[in-house]
Amino acid sequence: MASTVLLLALVLISLTIAFASDPSPLQDLCVADLTGAVSVNGFACRNPQMVQAGDFFFSGLHLAGNTTNPAGSKVTPVTVAQIPGLNTLGISMARIDYAPYGINPPHTHPRGTEIFTVIEGSLEVGFVTSNPENRLITKVLQKGDVFVFPVNLIHFQRNVGNCKAVAIAALSSQNPGVITIANAVFGSKPKIGSDVLVKAFQVDKNVINYLQSKF
Repeated sequence: MASTVLLLALVLISLTIAFASDPSPLQDLCVADLTGAVSVNGFACRNPQMVQAGDFFFSGLHLAGNTTNPAGSKVTPVTVAQIPGLNTLGISMARIDYAPYGINPPHTHPRGTEIFTVIEGSLEVGFVTSNPENRLITKVLQKGDVFVFPVNLIHFQRNVGNCKAVAIAALSSQNPGVITIANAVFGSKPKIGSDVLVKAFQVDKNVINYLQSKF
């Protein structure tokens, strides 16, 4: 009986480690040395004696992003790149501005779950589950509403109003990453072979060439 309990405990510990997001810190702080020569999974720690309040500070989320682009949206990230003090803490955030009927195109965050709050306007949001179901889960959010996008699933937002919209996103990684699907598929460098994309999307080669020219 004791051995069974021990085995279950070890399994639970293993699952906890496997499903954790960023590793937990082993000290009070580990301010990122963004210019350091040491390559680690994240950033090496700066000398604690050199740490200042500014390493934990960012100003600018009160400023609206420029949405004059084809998508009609602008993301203002606050990750470890903007706040070095986030290093090893496993969190980050962003402000997203949307022009009327603007979108934040389908994308994924490979390293973070996102919790999303509407600050202004009305937004249609949604994510798609993995193969083979590929189920779209979607909802229209109003000011004050909150929605969750599970880690690494393709998701999007669309302003469904004729006024600007604003949202704040929090993510479970200091550097969640972002893969915008259309950019990755049609704008890779070097390009993905058109024969691959023709078979993948079941369209004419001219369509693929046109889409690649857009990205």
